[in-house]
Formats: sequence, C-alpha cells, structure tokens
Amino acid sequence: MSPQLILRAGAFAAALLTAAPAFADRLFVSNEKDNTITVVDEATLKIIATIPVGARPRGIVLSKDGKSLFICASDSDEVEELDLATLKVVRTLESGPDPENFDISLDGKTLFVALENDSTVGFLDVASGKTVKAVPVGVEPEGMAVSPDGKTVVDTSETTSMAHFIDIASGDVTANVLVDSRPRRATWTPDGKFVWVTSEVGGNVAVIDAVSHEVVHKIAFEIPGVTKDQIEPVSMLITPEGNTAFVALGPANRVAVVNAKTYAVEKYLLVGQRVWNLAFSRDGSKVYTTNGISNDLSVIDVAARKVTKSIPVGGLPWGVVVAP
Repeated sequence: MSPQLILRAGAFAAALLTAAPAFADRLFVSNEKDNTITVVDEATLKIIATIPVGARPRGIVLSKDGKSLFICASDSDEVEELDLATLKVVRTLESGPDPENFDISLDGKTLFVALENDSTVGFLDVASGKTVKAVPVGVEPEGMAVSPDGKTVVDTSETTSMAHFIDIASGDVTANVLVDSRPRRATWTPDGKFVWVTSEVGGNVAVIDAVSHEVVHKIAFEIPGVTKDQIEPVSMLITPEGNTAFVALGPANRVAVVNAKTYAVEKYLLVGQRVWNLAFSRDGSKVYTTNGISNDLSVIDVAARKVTKSIPVGGLPWGVVVAP
C-alpha cells in the first residue's frame, strides 16, 4: 500500500472513532416505589446507574434530540429533565397536579401532559418550563399519543371511559369516543389511519378510525388457565411497518402478539408479574417490558417471538425508554 493510501486509511479510521457515540444504547426505567430511574446498558443488560428523582416517577419520554429524558414525578406535581450525558436532573418544569403520562410534539417543543387530578391535558412548553394551555378532558386522563403527522394528540380518560381527540394547533377537543371501561393507553398506527386504545377493565383493545372517530373493531384476549378478570390490557406497541402489535396484559403476566392487519392474536408471551409498559429497541429487534410486581424488565426477541431475559430493576417499574 502506498504511503498516501496508508494515510487515507488512517484518517478514515480516526474519523470513525471520532464519530462513534460515547455510549451504547441504554434503557431508562422509572421506578414509582423507589423514586428512582434505573439505567441499564443495552449491550450487557447490566445496571450502570440508579438515579434519585422526584416522588413516584411514572411516564418518561425522550427529547427529540436524544439528549434529555423528561420524567413525570407524579407525587411531586412536576416534570423533571434528566440530562443523559451527566445522568443528573438539571431542571424542573411546572406541569400542574399529578402528571402521570405524556407525549412530545414532533418538533420537540411541547409536552402534552395528562394531569390526572385536574382532568386536563397540559400543553407544557419545553423551553420555558411553563404550561401554556390546559385542555379540559374526562376524569383521570392517562394515555397520551401524538399522531404521525403531528396535528392531533389523543388522551384516554380512565374514569370517563373515553378517548379524546385534541387538535394541537387550536387546543380544541374535536371528538370524544366512548370505549370500554378504564382506557389506559392510545397508540396510532404508523399510517395515521387508526388509533388503538386499551381498556384495562374492559379487557380489550378498541380500534378507532381516525377520520370518522368510530370504533371499527375490538380485539379480545383469551388465555388458557387465566381468568378474564386477570387479562387487563394496558400498554402496547405497533411495529413501524404496521404489521404486528405487542399488547401488555397486566396481571395476566403476558404480552399478546397481534396481527395488526387482521387483528388475530397469534401468540402469548409469558413475562414478569403485572406487565405494564413496553419499548422497542432502536433497531426494532427487541421489546422491553416493565413488570411492576416482580420488579424486573423482560426482553422479547421480536423475530423469534420469544422472551430471552429477565433483568431485576427497581421497585414497581413503570415506564421504559431506550436512548443513546
């Protein structure tokens, strides 16, 4: 090899090293009993940090630039910002009473916060840390999901048993859709045509047409040896291509694998006790579940549809996010 080629090869290798991220991907888990965030190295599945945060952390969401994690500290009545480079809480945002869960706008400028004790959805400006709008909704709002086009946010209100469609530009509620008892989460299909809503006590998932706001299908679950009252759908994920959904079934200790086109349940995966929230790995090859009663995290191989690992975390793990 000529000296020029050697120099070029060396420069290329140095550039790769410089461009490499400082960290492998990490899992962030909110532990509502311990008032902590557990940080797990995704490559080794070992705990690398435990971070004290506000009281009863539940919903967590990643900033659009991947540099911060926002945390609903429910019993502290605030949202906290965790800097992912230093793993320190650097800011407190004024959310309002009992923030339980939220989603973030496509431009990353606004957090849409379910304020459970206030029966409102707060529009929380990230830059100022202030709530700039409060939209009245049903009793005990929880699930929040921004549409793929960024124009609509859907809230689920547990006691009212409704999904509320909110126009983000105006703050107006454009539709109230009745679903079965105790809706917990809303998830948009990737094409933006439907919203799936889990009903924890109702035991099913309602599929809502995003234009007509009609419930067009309900997905039910039956597990041999598990009573109906133990099957409580809570959180769910839909793969980016829109073909498969994973639905956490709470105290049934299962995740249902659902064909997102035909709505057929194809498999049940046994995970930890009271499976709660779910997150995809960034490459989509794994699903991570928080299991509130067994205080652990389960790892699901998406292609194999198999649970491969259980990782102890903190007390009553609730939310999970994958970040750099």
